[in-house]
Amino acid sequence: MGEAGRFERVLLACGAIGPVLFVVAFLVEGAFRADYSPLRHPVSSLSIGESGWTQAANFIVSGLLVLGFAVGLRPALRRIGGGRWAPVLIGLVGAGLIGAGFFATDPISGYPPGSPPMAPVRTAHGELHDLFSTPVFTALPAACCVVGYRLARNGHRRWAVYSIGTAVLFLIGFVLTSVGFAQNPALMPIGGLLQRLTLIIGFTWLATLALLLPRRQPVTAAE
Repeated sequence: MGEAGRFERVLLACGAIGPVLFVVAFLVEGAFRADYSPLRHPVSSLSIGESGWTQAANFIVSGLLVLGFAVGLRPALRRIGGGRWAPVLIGLVGAGLIGAGFFATDPISGYPPGSPPMAPVRTAHGELHDLFSTPVFTALPAACCVVGYRLARNGHRRWAVYSIGTAVLFLIGFVLTSVGFAQNPALMPIGGLLQRLTLIIGFTWLATLALLLPRRQPVTAAE
């Protein structure tokens, strides 16, 4: 294997490490943060307060790894019939995570303790956090659809079904999560849980794609 091939494998490995790191870090941090409820509160709320640097670092490091994965993804996808848009979309996910790490979100759903359910006045850093977070929840399902469509055309039907199914579940979870964080009485108490399930679904797809791509051979026949 040449230097280019080894470098590509390193970049693809970043796609397996980044999503797993992100999920494990927010699950552990959320389980042990005082006065924080993983069922109710967003992952982003972990970036608030004195210990918020841990989640901010999680956003940035995981985002850099996903961004590296996007660079290695294009040549790997090209060999099995993929297009150019999936790497761009996944690159936006990585950039969104990085940006979200530099700007802490506003208090929501009563965290930190003593804060109102919704911030009465949005701060600039809270708005920037939401702006950077948007590609994470929009570009990721779009990438699933692009990969699913391209691979379905080239015979990888099982991967296509998994990719499209992930996009559908991710978008449903995102909508339900948004309703919960808008303080809907039925969904607000489980808004954090819904967001975690949504992120796990999407980031599992990313990690699985990164793990399986090096084993895929160029398309010669339908699977």
